[in-house]
Amino acid sequence: MPDLLIELFSEEIPARMQARAAADLKSRMTDGLVEAGLTYGGAASFHTPRRLCLAIEGLLTESPTLREERKGPRVDAPEKAIEGFLRGAGVAKEDLQVRDDKKGQVYVALIERPGRPAAEIVAEVLTSVIRNFPWPKSMRWGSGSLKWVRPLHSILCILSDESGAATVPIELDGLTATDRTHGHRFMAPGAFSVTGFEDYTTKLKRACVVLDAQERADHIWQDATNLAFAAGLEVVEDRGLLSEVAGLVEWPVVLMGDIDQEFLGLPPEVLQTSMKEHQKFFSVRNARTGRIEKFITVANRETADDGATILAGNQKVLAARLSDARFFWENDLRIARTAGMEDWVARLANVTFHNKLGSQAARIDRIAALARDIAPTVDADPALAEQAARVAKADLSSEMVYEFPELQGLMGRYYAEAAGLPDQVARAAEEHYSPLGPSDAVPSAPVSVAVALADKIDLLTGFWSIDEKPTGSKDPFALRRAALGVIRLVLANGLRVDLDRFFDAQILRHRLSDGAAADQALLDDLLGKIAHHGMSGAPVRALLDSVEDAPGWLAAVSEHDPELGADLLAFFHDRLKVHLRDEGIRHDVIDVAIAMPEKSDLALVVQRAEALSAFLRTEDGENLVQGFKRANNILTQAEDKDGVAYEFGADPKFAEDASETALFEALERVRPRIETAMAQEEFEAALSDLATLRAPIDAFFEAVQVNAENEIVRRNRLNLLSTIRTTCLAVADLTRLEG
Repeated sequence: MPDLLIELFSEEIPARMQARAAADLKSRMTDGLVEAGLTYGGAASFHTPRRLCLAIEGLLTESPTLREERKGPRVDAPEKAIEGFLRGAGVAKEDLQVRDDKKGQVYVALIERPGRPAAEIVAEVLTSVIRNFPWPKSMRWGSGSLKWVRPLHSILCILSDESGAATVPIELDGLTATDRTHGHRFMAPGAFSVTGFEDYTTKLKRACVVLDAQERADHIWQDATNLAFAAGLEVVEDRGLLSEVAGLVEWPVVLMGDIDQEFLGLPPEVLQTSMKEHQKFFSVRNARTGRIEKFITVANRETADDGATILAGNQKVLAARLSDARFFWENDLRIARTAGMEDWVARLANVTFHNKLGSQAARIDRIAALARDIAPTVDADPALAEQAARVAKADLSSEMVYEFPELQGLMGRYYAEAAGLPDQVARAAEEHYSPLGPSDAVPSAPVSVAVALADKIDLLTGFWSIDEKPTGSKDPFALRRAALGVIRLVLANGLRVDLDRFFDAQILRHRLSDGAAADQALLDDLLGKIAHHGMSGAPVRALLDSVEDAPGWLAAVSEHDPELGADLLAFFHDRLKVHLRDEGIRHDVIDVAIAMPEKSDLALVVQRAEALSAFLRTEDGENLVQGFKRANNILTQAEDKDGVAYEFGADPKFAEDASETALFEALERVRPRIETAMAQEEFEAALSDLATLRAPIDAFFEAVQVNAENEIVRRNRLNLLSTIRTTCLAVADLTRLEG
């Protein structure tokens, strides 16, 4: 069986596209070959800045001959139908067979497709793959029609076995496949022939090309850490940058350079971001001070002066970049120290957040009001929470964040400290965006938590209020991420938060943001009461009833439909289900927890789901659920048959068996304990009490027949089953469990 080697050699491919392109080459080629009847033993793809490579082992020498019987129309079918069948099958009418079928006699075509040589199929598939390659962006060059990400210079395509290697005949827009490739652009640019994959990789390495991207990345990281260690420093780890740099070079040469002393006073994050974004440099840090003192760059060639000229040029360019960063930093610091952050906040009135949701300044007002409402719930000072919310996004107006948007929040902390604001406020400016993903750290400082929750809840309620929710895979405003951020803030900090109340208050803030200034105090008071007591709370109703000469917007509050908030809560529950399933909790258990009262308290929902999940993993829990389901099924069938509800309470005096009496006593003993435990939100204790019913329920079903001949005894036992059902349902709706 021959091996196949393909290399597509071009001008430099953008680093961000290389890995995906290599995977696409592999999947499209192997899918096309298999579809054509050529199976293989194994396949691997590789990429460098100038080449995509695919190596396939154990390819069939030719595709197998295929024979197929295809049933056609009846012999008395219209002539056009028969002609269409002949065209589709590729046979003549005289080659058809006539066979008996349950609907009469039908034509049958015997189709035989002879096998084809591997080279013919490879040429056909590769030509199609190249012409239809899914580059995110592509270009044309010269006078041809071929498109590629960068001009394609050559195609290497050979089939090799024990007898030698043969070039697959391919001609594509003037490019003819050969067995030749090229080495490093500068260090070994000459062409050379190869006879197979091993020969190919060996000769490439001799020609200063490391084919495997992971090998290049490992080499870069090892050399970089060794250089830093020798200087008593450490490299700041950045796997994304490492992968990108490995895609920029074919022969990595790691060099360490100095940062001018005048720039070492810049915040380390500014240095790191500037070097990464503009120069693709790694930062080298002093572990004792945390200061960035040097940089690592990766050249694509060895030089006679060991990279001295390259480093000198890089340091010159870096100095120019860092001069800009230092200017932004010093100018922003001057503004923060002399004028505070209010001027930056005022500028945000001219920045549109969303055409239906107003400016960034309007959004800050809403977040500040909500942060003040949330503060008592998270043990934060309301005044500090409001102050932090008002300055948290001020750095969006700064020159540094304009140049480096990824530093938003972090620069806010630096500038808030420079402006002399409290530490809690400065910390919230940095942390209120978090968590940004499932692995991001979760803030724990109360003021930071209040502002982070307010920021995310305002985002979600805003888009819900204008009916722009995520659909399918589309989520342009990262609303799913915001919901997961709220969930992680609540769970990581053990917060008992009734989200419904905050949803209603913030939805109304979005809808009433144009309220008259004269009514603003009343509006703020009302929305604060909604956030603390809910729409139907007594303080809210009392305030609504006490207002004379009610403003026009007050009617909108009275007529507010809580279903919008309920829909948003359902969205949160969907995110919570994903989160809990990742934690190993069954989906039906999560459904049970969500169906219970106070479902907008996510920490309580999770506590119940975890407790129920642990309970069901015990033998008592599993058997009790089966006993409950047996009782519920018998009772439901009897109620449907008799047309009555057996819920009037059973009487122990009609018990005929000791097990029946024992079950009465167990229920009488357990029910008040369960009621107390549920009232005190001690769900584990309620489940533990419920588990004690397992043995008496099992004994009852073993000893008695519920549908007894004596009608009085039968009704009493059905009422006893009803007591079992109501006792279990008082803890959790076990009917939602599967199995």
